Amino acid sequence: MFLTARPVRAALGAACALVMTAAGCSSSDDDEPDAGLITVTTMRGSFLQPAEIGPAWAAPEESAAPTTLVSFCGGGSTPPQLPPGAETVSSNAADEGEKGAQTLQQSALVYGDEASATSGLGLLRAVADQCEKTSEVPAAVTADRNEPAYTETVEIRDMSEGAWTGFVIVRHKLYEAAHPGTADVAVAVLRTRNVVLVDSYAIYQLNNSSPAPNFEADWKKLVGSVVQRVG
Repeated sequence: MFLTARPVRAALGAACALVMTAAGCSSSDDDEPDAGLITVTTMRGSFLQPAEIGPAWAAPEESAAPTTLVSFCGGGSTPPQLPPGAETVSSNAADEGEKGAQTLQQSALVYGDEASATSGLGLLRAVADQCEKTSEVPAAVTADRNEPAYTETVEIRDMSEGAWTGFVIVRHKLYEAAHPGTADVAVAVLRTRNVVLVDSYAIYQLNNSSPAPNFEADWKKLVGSVVQRVG
């Protein structure tokens, strides 16, 4: 969906600095008997806040329900169901501009043990593996959505970042020539210990048919900032 407001800013300067900070987030839960497990408090404190990403970023007026993940496959597909057994915590941020927008959706599935988290990651990977590699989507005009026709490609890669392992879904959306624009989306799904992180960064461009030049580096820095905070 196209968003119109002030011009979109370069937003990763603060996140770059966060990658260099010391790992770990302290909380009152650190002294619990099972110190090997990551708590909901730790994950909530590890999420990037809008002011940390860039001056133009803010919490969206309407955030996704905390029990809803982002879409994996694109092309109008519905988001995957939450794997059972986890407590979910999330945080969203956006930078909306006249020439496009950027969004960051962070969700953590916190399980009671490592085996359950491993199972949850496997269920989400099974959803990703069913994504169509290329989709042709017609224009959609509804009461709350006006989107031109587009072609979307999907790539799935294995991924590791420190102690975290999993995969990333990288999507590229190219709109029809009559309404030039692009959308680049990366959904990183990573597990360490008893937590599965689902971190989605997207950048939308209006009147520009070229992929966002810093997209690959930007989503990696954002994901890296969160996982290094947790350790």
